[in-house]
Amino acid sequence: MTAPRFKAELRETPLSVDETLASVRRPGAGGLAVFVGVVRDESAGRAVTRLEYSAYASMAKREMERIADEIEREMPDVRVAAMHRTGSLEVGDAAVVCAASAPHRGEAFRACRELIDRIKARVPIWKREIGPDGAAWVGWEDARCGPEHDHSADGHAHGQGRPGAPAGER
Repeated sequence: MTAPRFKAELRETPLSVDETLASVRRPGAGGLAVFVGVVRDESAGRAVTRLEYSAYASMAKREMERIADEIEREMPDVRVAAMHRTGSLEVGDAAVVCAASAPHRGEAFRACRELIDRIKARVPIWKREIGPDGAAWVGWEDARCGPEHDHSADGHAHGQGRPGAPAGER
């Protein structure tokens, strides 16, 4: 019996590497590649105790599916699938799982890399890092803050962000 095929999942519950791999596994694929992004205990020299992921859920799922379709069109005989967490995650928890299958390992590795890179660049999922020195949205830059604006006098600071801020680095 084969597992149900999916291309994209957004979940508040723990992710499954096995389920993601099962979604791309097939008899003609000799190469399976998987990437698992986990919460680490530091970022840019700051201690991290947990992360909070927020998403525009319907748009995020739709964009992840669009990315999967693009990759599968660009790379014949490749299948890809991805799961991404939302909510509060502890150090060591899986935040994202990407899988790819192809007739050979090279295509599987390349497809899996493309999948995670495009997800990070395009999907509306935002990350907030929480540590002993407070919380900060990752990749948030206030649009009002171009090089011509100096907000140091008005107490404005980046990194204390707002929900819905873009995540440049996940």
